[in-house]
Amino acid sequence: MARPRSPFLRALAVDDSLAIESAAVELWLEDVENPTRWWLRPVLQGGFAVLLHLTWFFKRLPLPQFRAHRLLQRLICWFCRHFVSPQASQLILRHYATESNILNFLIDNSDELNVTPIALYPRRIEDMGEASFVQHDQELFRVIEELGHWQPPTAPLADQTIRWTHWRPVDMAAIEVPRRRTQILDFETSHALFMCLFCLLLTREEYRDAINGFNLDQSIAIRIGQLIGEPGLVEMAYNKYPHYLVGPGNLSQRFLMHGFFTEYLYACLERRRQARPTPGVKPVALEPLPG
Repeated sequence: MARPRSPFLRALAVDDSLAIESAAVELWLEDVENPTRWWLRPVLQGGFAVLLHLTWFFKRLPLPQFRAHRLLQRLICWFCRHFVSPQASQLILRHYATESNILNFLIDNSDELNVTPIALYPRRIEDMGEASFVQHDQELFRVIEELGHWQPPTAPLADQTIRWTHWRPVDMAAIEVPRRRTQILDFETSHALFMCLFCLLLTREEYRDAINGFNLDQSIAIRIGQLIGEPGLVEMAYNKYPHYLVGPGNLSQRFLMHGFFTEYLYACLERRRQARPTPGVKPVALEPLPG
């Protein structure tokens, strides 16, 4: 029989001050209650942090670079199918959709630019088996580069002029994660196991770029905040100042806060999309965004 939640977790379950969808909050609370997060993660995280820095040092040596994207993809998908909890896998699949939507929102609302939209919307673990983990980062960099120098709008876009052409609302019913008895690892423990593998099987530049890409959260928040007239969105970006490149220190927390940020920004935009005026119907004023 499951233990009752603590008063703090019960409070988090109903606290919607931050615009994060309830489905994502519930997945996270279930993941937090996973026992492996509290007894296994502290043991593994320290050891794997040391191993990660050793791998990072090895990859920075003036040696021929190697990478194994296909092997990386297959190993992670196999691990997710057999050992990562369904809640953690669903959070991973949600992250693809939330970040793809955010970038597609920027593309759709950037005038006179021909930028190919993001198509990374996996619904199953198997959908991540090709090049999605590596492509996820590379697509972010491609979009920012192709959008070019940012030209802030003279005024925020009116709700009726915002375009949602390539927006795909996250449908949890469409995310399929078959359950196995061996799927017991929480999100953070799984990431502690993944991070050394990423460092080893990517080139040093690919891995350096991937762990610094989180800091583009601030740039994305600035752009979207100016488009929709919500400059306060930038305050929700934990990872900031992309011009300052960092190493793998504090990687787990920065990775997790990147996930929270994308969930928050996605929910803010989805709320605005659902409240957009319908032709022939008098629009209803939006309440201020939480946060």
